[in-house]
Amino acid sequence: MSAYTCPNGHASTEDDFCDTCGSPIEGAAPAAVVTAPPAAAEPAAPAGDCPKCRAPRGPGRFCEDCGYDYTTGRVPQLSTPTPAAPAGEWTATVFADPDYFADNDIEGVEFPSGAPGRTVRLAPPQVRIGRQSSSKGTTPEIDLAQAPADPGASHNHALLTFSVDGTWLVSDLGSTNGTYLNGEAQPLDPGQTRTLKDGDQVHVGAWTTITLHAP
Repeated sequence: MSAYTCPNGHASTEDDFCDTCGSPIEGAAPAAVVTAPPAAAEPAAPAGDCPKCRAPRGPGRFCEDCGYDYTTGRVPQLSTPTPAAPAGEWTATVFADPDYFADNDIEGVEFPSGAPGRTVRLAPPQVRIGRQSSSKGTTPEIDLAQAPADPGASHNHALLTFSVDGTWLVSDLGSTNGTYLNGEAQPLDPGQTRTLKDGDQVHVGAWTTITLHAP
């Protein structure tokens, strides 16, 4: 509201008579209006940012960085889940087995005496057993063409498959000489699947035994 100065120097809100002393103030110029500067406002968080940690707000109810609840204005206290133990790895020992070779009694094939065994890691989902061949396009993970090459193993001999319950299964792929489990006298039927446990032995070829080791 404008203020007017009367002849006596009073500031009046009325433009005809001074509301302090009553003196007429026709023609007097309005007094200067002094306006106090507005109080400085505190800086606000950028629009849309989390008021707790200033992280950009996402589409959900909670801040993706600190968990602030935009609806209730609280940071929820969430329980920390117990982390799952890392899954262990199965391994297999592949070696020339003299007992299995003696049971086969294959004429004209000599046992590789003194041949070292080897341990392989079983990597899910599948591990193929056989002999590598460029002409046949076979690249098994357990390659029995490596020295000592087992002449009785088929190129695609058997298959190990990792199951959802954390165990391994074995099946025969229609091999020439069959796939045997432990001390069983009869080989697996082609396509037949058996569950393996720690210490089980898979026999293939002329002399190869593969011993399974659970984590």
